[in-house]
Amino acid sequence: MTGSDRRRLDVAAVAEQAARDAGGVSAAYLDGYLEMLDGVSLTGRRLAPAELDTRRALGASAAEQSVPLRALVDLYLSANWLSWRELPAVAAATEKEAICAIAEAVLRAADDAIVALADGYDSAQRLVMRQEGAERREFIDDLLHGRSDLGRLAERADRFGLRLAASYVVIAARADRPFADADATTRRIEAALLDRFDAREMLITTKDGLLLCIAPGAAADAADEFARQVEAALSVSRVWQVGVGRKHAGPGGILRSYEEARSALELAGALGLTTSVLKADDLLVYQVLFRDRAAIIELVDTVLGPLEDARGGARPLLDTLSAYFATGGITAETARALFLSVRAVTYRLDRVKQRTGYDPRDPAERFTLEASVLGARLLDWPARPLSRPD
Repeated sequence: MTGSDRRRLDVAAVAEQAARDAGGVSAAYLDGYLEMLDGVSLTGRRLAPAELDTRRALGASAAEQSVPLRALVDLYLSANWLSWRELPAVAAATEKEAICAIAEAVLRAADDAIVALADGYDSAQRLVMRQEGAERREFIDDLLHGRSDLGRLAERADRFGLRLAASYVVIAARADRPFADADATTRRIEAALLDRFDAREMLITTKDGLLLCIAPGAAADAADEFARQVEAALSVSRVWQVGVGRKHAGPGGILRSYEEARSALELAGALGLTTSVLKADDLLVYQVLFRDRAAIIELVDTVLGPLEDARGGARPLLDTLSAYFATGGITAETARALFLSVRAVTYRLDRVKQRTGYDPRDPAERFTLEASVLGARLLDWPARPLSRPD
C-alpha cells in the first residue's frame, strides 16, 4: 500500500476524544504526538531528540498553567489507546508478528514521550518552587524583622494566605539538628499540618534552624497538633522542644508572637526546662526576671553570693534548692531526686539558711530564694561570674 492510497489517522478527532476522556485537559498538549505515533507505527523508529524536546516544552507549559501532572499523563495514555486501532499501520497489519512489532514500537515511543513530558513538567515545577521559595523567604524575613512598608507587606502576605489584620500565633520548634526548608522532616510535618488545617491560612517555614508555624489565632489546637507532628516526625531518637507565642493581631502581631515563641525556647535552654511544649503565657515570670538584668544580678549577688564561700562552693547548695523547689518542698522526694539521704538534704537546707539568712522551708522567705535560684540559672551562675551592665 502506497502513501497516497493508505487510510489516514484522524488526528483532530482522536485528540478531541482523548481530551474528553482525560477530564477536559486541552488537546493542545498533544500537539504533534499522534503524528509521531503514526510515523513510529510505520517505521518502528525511536522518537528523535527534537521530538522529545517538544514534549519537554509542553510539559513545562502545562506546569506553568497549573495543569495537574496526573491529568497530563491521563491525556497521553488516553491518546494511546484511542489511536491504536486507528493507526493505519495497525489496520493494515495481518500477521501477529507485525502487530506485536508495531505495539512494541508504539509503547516504547509512548514511554519516551511521557518521560520527557514529566521531565519538562518537573523542571518547570522546580523553577517555580525555587522562585516562590526565595520570595517566601524574603517575605518571612521582612515580616519577622519588622521591615518593609506595612501596606506592601500586607499585600505580599495575602499571596501567602495571611491576613495581617487578623490574629495569629507563632509556634516554633527546635531540635538537636537544625530544620531546613528542603529537609524531608520539614516537608513531612508541613504536609501533615496542611492536610489537617486550611492551607490558605497557615504558613510553615524555617528560620535560623527553627521550624515555624504561623497559625490563625482561632485555631486553638494548632500548637498541640504541631507538637504532635514534630514528635511523630522526629521519633524518640531526637531531642525537641516547641515554644508557643501568644495570640496577637495587626501587622506587628506575628513578629511579637514569634519573638515570644523564640524567647520561650531560649529561656528553656537557660533554665534547663525539659517540658516539650513551652507556652509564653506560662513563662511570664521568667520573662520579667530576664528583662531587668541589673536587678537580677543584684538579687543573685545579695541573696546567693554568700554560698560561694561554703565548702564545695555554691553549686551543691544551689542544686539542692532547685530540686527542693521542684518537688514542692518535700524533703524525701528531694533526697530521691539527688540520690542523697534525707538527713543530707536537711543539712544542706540548714546551711543555706545559715549563710543567706533565708529559710527555704519558711513560705515567707522561700519566694526570695526561689526567684534568686531562677535568676542564677538565667545568668548561668556560679559557672559564670556576675558582671553588672554598664
